[in-house]
Amino acid sequence: MKAPYPLLSRRFRLAVIAILALLITGCQSVSTTGTSRAPEVIDIGEPDTPIEQPGPRDDQPTADQARVPREIPFPADVYAQLPKSGSAVLSGRLTLNTPAGPVIGGGETVSVAPITKYSAEAAAQALAGRAVERADPRAREYTHTTRTDTNGYFQLRDLPPGDFYVSGTVVDPASGSRQIVIKEVTLRNGGHSEIQLSR
Repeated sequence: MKAPYPLLSRRFRLAVIAILALLITGCQSVSTTGTSRAPEVIDIGEPDTPIEQPGPRDDQPTADQARVPREIPFPADVYAQLPKSGSAVLSGRLTLNTPAGPVIGGGETVSVAPITKYSAEAAAQALAGRAVERADPRAREYTHTTRTDTNGYFQLRDLPPGDFYVSGTVVDPASGSRQIVIKEVTLRNGGHSEIQLSR
């Protein structure tokens, strides 16, 4: 027997997975056509507005059980060398291009996270539509997040320098599913970068 609400279950999982972070100060370059590295995805928790759905049946996995196990352990030594703050500013707009026209990502979470092998693994899984195990709490300390306004615009301040993934999700009205958008950016202290977070 099929689950009574398969779309809601999938949407819920994608929402949890797709909330990513990637912002950094003083952007030297912004990739708008994709990235050479898979973007870092840090799971920052449950969505603010959980989707109503029936509880799991005995034969259905829970949200945490349905997650893909991480193969790369948290590299504490790598993260210990990364700055947590700085003087960079990143601003932009979150949108999703659809056949019916662009969809504005208003009121959505935008995340900025440092590019590491640990975060790249999670990003690759998210782009493939799979949820990875929750990020180590120590990795979340390096993730910067904000909310877009009703027109999809966002700004983050006091970001550290370095290479980051900027990510967000937008609901595709045609399918009702969340689509993840990830871009790569390099930030420098004292710099102000702008990015079109769209696909």
